[in-house]
Amino acid sequence: MNRPVIRRARAADLPAIVAMLADDALGQAREDARVPLDRRYVEAFDAIECDPNQLLVVAETDGAVVGCLQLSFIPGLSRLGMWRGQIESVRIAAEQRGGGLGRAMFEWAFAACRARGCGLVQLTTDKTRPDALGFYTALGFVASHEGLKLAL
Repeated sequence: MNRPVIRRARAADLPAIVAMLADDALGQAREDARVPLDRRYVEAFDAIECDPNQLLVVAETDGAVVGCLQLSFIPGLSRLGMWRGQIESVRIAAEQRGGGLGRAMFEWAFAACRARGCGLVQLTTDKTRPDALGFYTALGFVASHEGLKLAL
C-alpha cells in the first residue's frame, strides 16, 4: 500500500464519503449511500466548499478514498478571541482501520488548525463508539466537557 494522500475533497469523492459515513450501525440508520446520491449531500458539499471556515478532506490511497473528516474553524470571543478547530464526521474505510491512517489524518488536521491560528481542537463522538473514544484519548484529547445535542 502506498502512503496516503490527504487532500481537500472533490465532488467526485462524495459517493465514497457517504459510503464510509453509512458503514456502521449508526450510519446505516441515518445515511443513504445509494447512487445517485440524495441531493442534500450535494447541497451540503456545496455549502462546505463555499465557506472559508469549512474544510472537508479525504485520505486517498492507490486512487481510492479511504478516509474522511470535516474540519471547521470557529472564531470565538472566549479565551481572548481564540479560534478553535472542530473535527467531525471522521471515518476510515473498514479495511484500513488500525493501520495508522486515522492518526495521520488527525496529525494533518492538527497542522491545518495551527496554520489557521487555532488554540485548541475539539470534537464529539457518540457514546456508543468506545473504540473511537479510546483512539481520541490516545491522541491526547481529554473529556473535559459534557456535550449535549438536541435534534430539531
